[in-house]
Amino acid sequence: MPDRPRRPRLRRALLAALVTFAVAVPVSGAARPEAVPAPAPTVTGPLRDASPAALEERYAVSRSDIRAAGRAAEAHGDQKRADSLRGMAAAGRQFLTFDGRDGGRSVEVVGELSSARRIAVLVPGAGVGLDAYWRLRRDARALHRELGEGGAVIVWLGYRSPATISPAALTTGRADKAAPGLRALVDEVHAVRPAARISLLCHSYGSVICARSAPGTAADALVLYGSPGVAVEDARSLRTGARVWAGRGGDDWIARVPHVRVRVPFVATVGFGTDPVAEEFGAEVFDAGDGGHSDYLLRGSRSLTNLARIAAGAEPLGASR
Repeated sequence: MPDRPRRPRLRRALLAALVTFAVAVPVSGAARPEAVPAPAPTVTGPLRDASPAALEERYAVSRSDIRAAGRAAEAHGDQKRADSLRGMAAAGRQFLTFDGRDGGRSVEVVGELSSARRIAVLVPGAGVGLDAYWRLRRDARALHRELGEGGAVIVWLGYRSPATISPAALTTGRADKAAPGLRALVDEVHAVRPAARISLLCHSYGSVICARSAPGTAADALVLYGSPGVAVEDARSLRTGARVWAGRGGDDWIARVPHVRVRVPFVATVGFGTDPVAEEFGAEVFDAGDGGHSDYLLRGSRSLTNLARIAAGAEPLGASR
C-alpha cells in the first residue's frame, strides 16, 4: 500500500525549494522599478464627489502629477518609465490618484464613473507596474467594451506589486499592507455611487489582497481568477456578504503551484492554502476558458465574457456550480 503522507510532504518540499530559490537567486542586470525617483503627488483626499465636473478636476490634477513624474524619470535616464508615463498622461486618460514614488501607485477609470451602474475594480497580481502599464490599460478597455453602456472599470494599482518569482509573491505581506487602500477605494466608490453594482475582479496575487479586504466589503461580487490561493481555507472564512466566484484557465500555470501554507524558518509563512476553484473552498466556479495566466481579459475569450457577466450581475456561461 502506498505511503499516503508522502504527497503532502512532497508539496511542502517543493514549496520550500521555491522559496529558497527566490531568496537565494538575485535579480541582476536591471534597475529596481522602485528606484526611479518621482516628486510627491498633489494631495487630493478621498473621493467625495462623482459629478462630471469634480471628476474632471481630479483627473487634471493627476495628469499633472504623472507628467511631473515623467520628467523626473527622464532626468534620471529611465526612458522606459518616461515613455510609459507619457502615455498615461495623454489627453482623455482619467486617473483618480497617482503617485510615482516607490515603484508607483495609480487608480485609473475607464468609462464614465459619474453615471456608471456597473463598476468593475481590477486588482492586478505580481509582476505588474508602471513600466508596462499599457497591459493593464489594454485589459481594462477590453472589459469596458464587454460591459457595455452603463459600465465603468477602475484599474487599482494601489500597491507595490511583487516580482513574480520572489519571496514577497509567496507571502501575504504586500497584501496585508495593500488591503486597507483597496477597502477604502471600494467604500468611497460605494458612497458616491450607492446604487451601482461593484465587483472586485482579482487576478493572481491580487486575489490575496481582495481576500484581505473582503470582510464587510461594500462590493457585491468577489471574483478570484488565476489565484494561487488567498490564505484562508474556504470562502466562509472571507467573512463577506459578497458573492464569491473563482475561475482558472485551462492553460494557467498557477494550477501547478502547491496549495499549502508552510512556516519556513527565518522567512515567513509561505503559500496560500486551499485552491479557490476546489470544491472544498466553496466558491462558485465559472468557466474561464482555455487561456493562460495572462489571458483572462483577452478580447473574444470565454473568461472575458464571463468576468463581464459577473460584473454586470448576470450568471456566467457554463458555470460549474
